[in-house]
Amino acid sequence: MTGHSVGYIRVSSTDQHTDRQLDGITLDRTFTEQISGKDRQRPLLTECLAYLRQGDTLHVHSIDRLARNLMDLQQIIDTLTGRGVAVRFEKEQLVFDGATGNPMQRLMLQMLGAFAEFERSMIRERQREGIAAAQKKGRHLGAPRQLSDDQVTEITARATDRASALAAEYGVSRQTIYNIRNGVYATTAPVAAKRV
Repeated sequence: MTGHSVGYIRVSSTDQHTDRQLDGITLDRTFTEQISGKDRQRPLLTECLAYLRQGDTLHVHSIDRLARNLMDLQQIIDTLTGRGVAVRFEKEQLVFDGATGNPMQRLMLQMLGAFAEFERSMIRERQREGIAAAQKKGRHLGAPRQLSDDQVTEITARATDRASALAAEYGVSRQTIYNIRNGVYATTAPVAAKRV
């Protein structure tokens, strides 16, 4: 009996499109979610991993869609291949099935995963530097602050809650929740801009 072809599609925010991911690939089931890939606490990823059975193939557009750090990436792949599930990254044309332990593919996975993790940390560092520089000059970037420091602390402590539920509860956008989780939401009230 042939296993199922299962797709996992992820974008970080609602304004990003999923159209180009896994286009033209015939799938028996697809799991699509709009959430940051910074960690494994993603409801549909959890559901997808639980759904997969021996003989199935998990199709993912690219490595960074499945995981943004090397440890999570390796754990997911090792767990799946250990259960007899193949993992195929379409963009990189890499396949991991546990049976053919190709050392070159393993090396490529580790290198690409490390690059994705490094790129994410560089983006976050640039964001922090930009915010700090703007605040030093008395500027505030973006819309006025909607949340108090206490609310930011509460949201940070609720890391396993769905972003959409938190956004509705606090009356903010999901992007605001993602910004808090990624450490790019200002934690002190903005300094008033100086008049020139």
